[in-house]
Amino acid sequence: MSDIVALQGVTDTPHEPGFGDYVQLLKPRVMSLVVFTALVGLLVAPVSLHPVEALSAVLFIALGAGASGALNMWWDADIDALMKRTARRPVPAGKIGAEEALALGLALSGISVVMLWLATNWAAAALLAFTIFFYVVVYSMWLKRLTPQNIVIGGAAGAFPPMIGWVAATGSVSVEALLMFALIFMWTPPHFWALALFMKEDYHTAGVPMLTVTHGRRATRAHILVYTLLLVPVALGVALTSIGGPMTLAVSVALNAWFVRGAWQIWRRDEAMAEADTYAAEKAFFRFSLLYLFLHFAAFLTEAALKSAGFGGW
Repeated sequence: MSDIVALQGVTDTPHEPGFGDYVQLLKPRVMSLVVFTALVGLLVAPVSLHPVEALSAVLFIALGAGASGALNMWWDADIDALMKRTARRPVPAGKIGAEEALALGLALSGISVVMLWLATNWAAAALLAFTIFFYVVVYSMWLKRLTPQNIVIGGAAGAFPPMIGWVAATGSVSVEALLMFALIFMWTPPHFWALALFMKEDYHTAGVPMLTVTHGRRATRAHILVYTLLLVPVALGVALTSIGGPMTLAVSVALNAWFVRGAWQIWRRDEAMAEADTYAAEKAFFRFSLLYLFLHFAAFLTEAALKSAGFGGW
């Protein structure tokens, strides 16, 4: 990392970090989403794992996600220190040293991949290893600082967990796994671009070529609408597979109608309107996007429970 030497005075800690600092280093909010979607992918698969195997698989996938978070914070310490949203993270805030974050991230990466292999199968472990590599090297080290398409291509890293869960149970990839991946992949750009609309100055200050910086907010609003419209058939498509059913389809229709409505409202707004209400619509869309994804995967899980009870499904 180009500015890592200059950050040594910031990232070398003058005191012992606490347990909470290490937890924050692993990006617990991101990890919670990874754990949930991976768990759903595992539980809705047509092959059931022993509860101990299933718990182990989710634990090691979570460790892999935490490893990615630690390595991302190590690499991005220089730009994290410049942005209000990330300046208090453990490495830029000087709570954990950069070298320590790197060592922990590498150690957890190796442990998570090897243990997932032992607990489930080599295919799931290989997919977890590729996910860590993709997030750290392809996204963090390459795309993030190179192109405004960073979050579009890099979003694949966050889309792999349900596929990993599915492969951990079945040993193979299926249409259902691919569509769960596609759901998160297509959801990621409008989710992050909504955040970028009201956090533009952060990315501008840090020199990150987010779409709002390179193309402006008007273009970003249009991209949010386009990607949201492209997301709809993917979301409905998942509901029509073997992991879906009438209940899942009804939930998906309602969520997508609301999501498209929010994207349309954002597209119609100009900067004067947005600044007048401190980006209320954009912030509401961002918050709802989290609920959108959670409820979709909760619906898959509920449909599976209904099927096991003799209800639901197609």
